[in-house]
Amino acid sequence: MVITAAATALPDRSAPASVVDLAGRAARGALARAQVPASSIGTLINVGVYREHNTFEPAMAALVQKEVGINLDYIADPEPAAGFSFDLMNGACGVLGAVQVGQALLDTGSTERLLITAADVHPGGDATRDADYPYADLAGAFLLERSADPEAGFGPVRHYTADRPTDVEGYLDTATMGRYGRSTITVRREPDHAERLGEFAARAVADYAREFDIDLGETLVIGPHATADDVEAQGEPHTAAPVLGYLRATDGVRHAEDRDEREREREPEPEHERDEFEHDRARDYDQFLFVSVGAGPSAACALYRPEGR
Repeated sequence: MVITAAATALPDRSAPASVVDLAGRAARGALARAQVPASSIGTLINVGVYREHNTFEPAMAALVQKEVGINLDYIADPEPAAGFSFDLMNGACGVLGAVQVGQALLDTGSTERLLITAADVHPGGDATRDADYPYADLAGAFLLERSADPEAGFGPVRHYTADRPTDVEGYLDTATMGRYGRSTITVRREPDHAERLGEFAARAVADYAREFDIDLGETLVIGPHATADDVEAQGEPHTAAPVLGYLRATDGVRHAEDRDEREREREPEPEHERDEFEHDRARDYDQFLFVSVGAGPSAACALYRPEGR
């Protein structure tokens, strides 16, 4: 199962942020990049956690499916795909959980194309107005499908749980929510939680590499703290972090390829492209290792080999 396309979406701030709008725009962006119609999607899995107005029903996936226009009448248009959608709630590890489910669906022939959407927004509709809320209003989407290359795609997904109490969690405090409960959320993060989660993620990567005999020196690790300038300014990515990390990683590969081409043509490199990709990411890696970590504490890892590498 390979990543055919990926895309992210940010709110335009002309209106309160909406999970359905952001996830829909990210999904349409991925479909546009892959140049495939919405009708070709057999399954949509939505893994976002935080929603405007703390909405939990109906399933956000069904609303995203409607927003994208994926086979809205499965009786009239059952081909090429009926268009099944559902939510999968697994916090920051949601995307890799959806990848694991998607592998089973593609292996059994239940679907040919899978769309994963991950969108989080502040319950009040604007994360930038709440200095204590740590996450960005952000959406990401992966379009996945079966590959003819048996060496390409995702390897097994592994989940890890730490044997200690969680020091980061988000929840709706119903005892104190009062009249503003629909627009507020409680996020508890103990001091130094980021360092502890980072250490746990590193242990998960080491365990995964040991189990599957992976040379980490030849592997680009796409970690849980992916950033981009426009996202970093408003908060951390949450469930969409693997999508954002993948896009930044593949941008780095493209930068490296561009530099190689300029060297062949003996052209000077533009100053603005001399960034962090000059170092570790300025190589055409044969494989990536996705790692996510969050509340639980829990982590998930999955190896990924792009086609043609």
